[in-house]
Amino acid sequence: MNHRLVVQGLDAGYGPQQVLYGVDLTVEPKGVTCVFGPNGSGKSTLLKTIVGVTPMWRGSITLGSTDLGALPVHERVRVGISTVPQNAGVFPDMSVQENLLMGAYVLDDKDEVEKALQRVYDTFPVLYEKRREKGGALSGGQKMMVAIARCLMTRPRLLLMDEPSAGLSPKLVRETFQIVRELADGGLPVLLIEQNVRQALRIADAVHILVQGRLQFSGSPEQLAERPDLLSLYLGLS
Repeated sequence: MNHRLVVQGLDAGYGPQQVLYGVDLTVEPKGVTCVFGPNGSGKSTLLKTIVGVTPMWRGSITLGSTDLGALPVHERVRVGISTVPQNAGVFPDMSVQENLLMGAYVLDDKDEVEKALQRVYDTFPVLYEKRREKGGALSGGQKMMVAIARCLMTRPRLLLMDEPSAGLSPKLVRETFQIVRELADGGLPVLLIEQNVRQALRIADAVHILVQGRLQFSGSPEQLAERPDLLSLYLGLS
């Protein structure tokens, strides 16, 4: 099945304020695609527009043969879009298992929910051990695991992640990005919005740089390495 996400000529914004200008972006059905850029460049708006939280003004967004443009948020989840929000978004007063079950709301079959739960526990054994603990009592790394696992409950075709490194220690950042790489290697494409450029480049297969709502670069990490002007000007790397 074609899991390619294609964004073409995307304009979007809030009220009268335009944020994205003619963005063209493709996420291949394998690997990790990273979007970098300065604060306020429109990265989160891009993600929110793909998800359906922010309305698309012009352009098109497709996942495989499915046109996402007219679909509400919950229908985009049903066709395979799943999102890990910034700072994990764990429900603190709910148990780990209750948090995971919140991710299964689009599954109508009870047996399928049980199978999905078993799959994520097999992937993250520590969550099975912690399944009765409150989400708010978990460490930062465990909360990120819960957020990712909750997304996996729907068996997504594409995983979107909004700055998963935010607020994590360097060790947890490395562990989180290792999970992302393993998911991508297992066949789940990932679109990663990230500020920690150095660490994200270690797992990236494709890179886009968004500046003031416009794409300034699209290519491989190797191609980006040949553009020290972009690395210095927009990403603060030498």
